[in-house]
Amino acid sequence: MFHDRAQIHVEAGRGGDGGLSFRREKHVPKGGPDGGDGGRGGDVVVLADPALRDLSALRRIRWLQAGRGGNGRGTRKHGADGEPVEIRVPIGTQVLDVDGLLLADLTTPSARYVAARGGSGGRGNARFATPTRQTPRFAETGLPGEDADLALRLKLVVDAALAGLPNAGKSSLLRRISNAKPKVADYPFTTIEPVLGTVDGPEARQLTVADVPGLIEGASEGVGLGHAFLAHLERARLLVHVIDAAEGELDERFRTIDRELAAYGAGLDERPQLVVLNKTDLLETTPSLDVRDERILRVVAASCATGEGIEELTHALFELCPVEAPEPVRENALPEFLEYRPRARRGPTFRILRTDRGYRVVGTPPPAAELEEALRRAGVKRGAEVEVSGETLEWQ
Repeated sequence: MFHDRAQIHVEAGRGGDGGLSFRREKHVPKGGPDGGDGGRGGDVVVLADPALRDLSALRRIRWLQAGRGGNGRGTRKHGADGEPVEIRVPIGTQVLDVDGLLLADLTTPSARYVAARGGSGGRGNARFATPTRQTPRFAETGLPGEDADLALRLKLVVDAALAGLPNAGKSSLLRRISNAKPKVADYPFTTIEPVLGTVDGPEARQLTVADVPGLIEGASEGVGLGHAFLAHLERARLLVHVIDAAEGELDERFRTIDRELAAYGAGLDERPQLVVLNKTDLLETTPSLDVRDERILRVVAASCATGEGIEELTHALFELCPVEAPEPVRENALPEFLEYRPRARRGPTFRILRTDRGYRVVGTPPPAAELEEALRRAGVKRGAEVEVSGETLEWQ
């Protein structure tokens, strides 16, 4: 089944704790501090993968967490960075936050978005040595990584998309011109999910064509099956408007779908169109469309049963979807991801240091509940001493 939506909770890795260690060797019984720094927590990255077609792989995944950074050790050994987590999604996937605001739009292969950044590693006690404090008995704990609830929405990136009323013959048309094998039957709403097909053309060119479930009047307001898939038309370079010529009233059928495209918005009412008058084998004469509209680039009469007009339609697709010129490579180009609403990263107002007897809170302590949670995440144990604002407390 085709899935174009998914929700997932992501959590970046926590930074490793700094090492609390002193040099101890046979001839150096009282060496100085040599605790290394903790490693950085792993990031959670959303990556556009051209090999994927939908979000079905994420339907059963609700929670992902990146690796924790390694702790610092003696002899100034730093901890390893945590393993990052990659969420692979199809090209055209949008990343939104819980409020529905767009965070990133991954429209090119290998585009990436860092959804949650790993926490910084804590500094080891070797970093706190000074001429007046030669044996610091404390080290920093690693900071927690970011977490976020993400909503993933897929909008197909295709060259052309088939649109029209139910039972207009869109699936049969896609079978005829491409390698796709959608279900075909003589009743409305046979297609209940988008189907992609590849059309082979001259000079080894290929086009990607999508068959979108049939639209009915009121689709832009949530009526019928097509309302959930109108978004897949947004990124099509060309709309192939399929009309059942055997049913008559061609002009009114064209205007019915055109009104829904205009009501939906997103520029669909301005998209160039190729109109296909389908099922001509059921008529004695070749039909014609009397609508005059500058968006209609061509009108093709075709029959999937006899093959009439199929070759003309294929040539028209390649003619109306020209090869896109490669974008010029610019120096100091932008990175391969778009971040529309970067989250503000406020620095912590306090840090938790590990001591030889417990923990020390430096800076401005947060409210009691938040401080308690921070100490639990730092690994505090029962009986440990916790120094806060000059007072030493025993953790219970």
